[in-house]
Amino acid sequence: MNQYYDTIPINVSPNVTPSSPVEDQPTIGLIGMGGMGRMYAHALCLAGWKKIYVCDLPEKFSQLKEDYADKPTIRVMRDGHGVARSSDFIVYSVEAEFIDRVVALFGPSTKMHAIVAGQTSVKAPERAAFEKHLPDDAHIISCHSLHGPTVNPVGQPLVLIRHRGSKDALTLVENILRPLRSRHVYLSYEEHDRVTANTQAVTHAAFLILSFLFVSWSCAKSYPWEQGLYVGGIETAKVNLTLRIYSNAWHVYAGLAILNPAARIQIDRYAASATELFKMMLEGGSGGDAEKRRFRERVEWGRKVVFGDASGEERKRRPILLSEDVLDRFSLGKTPQTSLSLLPPTENCAHPPPKYRPNSHLSLLAMVDCWAHLSINPYIHLQLAATPIFRLFLGVAEHLFLSPHLLSTSIHSALFDTWHRADDLEFVCAARGWSQCISFGIFEVYRKRFEETRAFFEGRFEEVGKLGAEMIKAVMESEVRREEEESFLARDK
Repeated sequence: MNQYYDTIPINVSPNVTPSSPVEDQPTIGLIGMGGMGRMYAHALCLAGWKKIYVCDLPEKFSQLKEDYADKPTIRVMRDGHGVARSSDFIVYSVEAEFIDRVVALFGPSTKMHAIVAGQTSVKAPERAAFEKHLPDDAHIISCHSLHGPTVNPVGQPLVLIRHRGSKDALTLVENILRPLRSRHVYLSYEEHDRVTANTQAVTHAAFLILSFLFVSWSCAKSYPWEQGLYVGGIETAKVNLTLRIYSNAWHVYAGLAILNPAARIQIDRYAASATELFKMMLEGGSGGDAEKRRFRERVEWGRKVVFGDASGEERKRRPILLSEDVLDRFSLGKTPQTSLSLLPPTENCAHPPPKYRPNSHLSLLAMVDCWAHLSINPYIHLQLAATPIFRLFLGVAEHLFLSPHLLSTSIHSALFDTWHRADDLEFVCAARGWSQCISFGIFEVYRKRFEETRAFFEGRFEEVGKLGAEMIKAVMESEVRREEEESFLARDK
């Protein structure tokens, strides 16, 4: 197909740059001005592209005009017809649920020989919509920035998909998006959906579910970290990432969960892992040595499958996560200073008293168990197309499972401590509830469940947004240094 499209021209030189004369520059069209649409408009305008046409829903036209009144290089159009028929490169930043409807409406107006892309998180419905509704002479070179609109795009993965289009069309898209300074990752539509399922679906589901632990505290009109629970170290990352997910719009994750078949499989398995592990915790806590050993062996099996043996290559790489002391800088609560020594012992333990109050970390145990059952190696896609949230969550899981002391403490707490047992039960119920919700495939059900939970966190998003951004920045800077060092060592071999 691409050989045929190599014979189809594009409307401008593929080697154009923001410093080229304005008459030589492409007209860039953005249909949909949510968070990502606005991020692209801002970045491309700042880079020096001088012909950017944008549009959103008709009822947002006046506000959009007002928002960009002082940006002469950004022209607000009344609808997508005006953008599509005028632009040489068109990006649909529309929820996956509505992509077919929107492309059916505006696709026939696409300018001859234009290049069309989409920012949907699930590409299967986007591909179907483009193939069905776009003119045959339109090039399809799609894209997807694997991060949220508030994350600095520098160094982040930007997927480029040359589905049907010429080499010149791909070069032009690369040059238009180069000012983002993102790392280009070249995939097919199918590869994209498989990678995003492996790096986003279960991690997002885990934090959607984890939030129900906090919501169960709403009757007390307080947050658990304000009561000294789930504070410090690993808990800092879990709480910040949970709130970061809920600070985004519901549709950001709905399409990924509902429309990606691979994601559904993983979320179902995650719920099953949480349920099975919780049952084994109860059996082990009240049973004999055989039941306790069965739970420990299940957790150790997941560790070995996902992270390998102590002598394996996986253990030779530098860990993702920063130290717990560094993570404490980003905590929303304060670690209790005296309460740990007053906790009644549940059973003799060979380890010294921990700095942080132990708990089962069921969300992390279930995540690794899920990966193990589905034979997913999370490191395969780490450098390829890992989102900041996935990278950090993998770091949290790695930190727990690769520390014999931390993992042993988690297993011991799961079997013998009872203070978190009610929260673990809430977590399992939420896991099964979210899995069922997603299996229905109804966006409205997902939206209602998401927004009801989100309401509990309202008022904390600004605070956690700043802390979360700083935490992710610190981890990403460390990761960039690690990858640069590993690339340097690899070249020297």
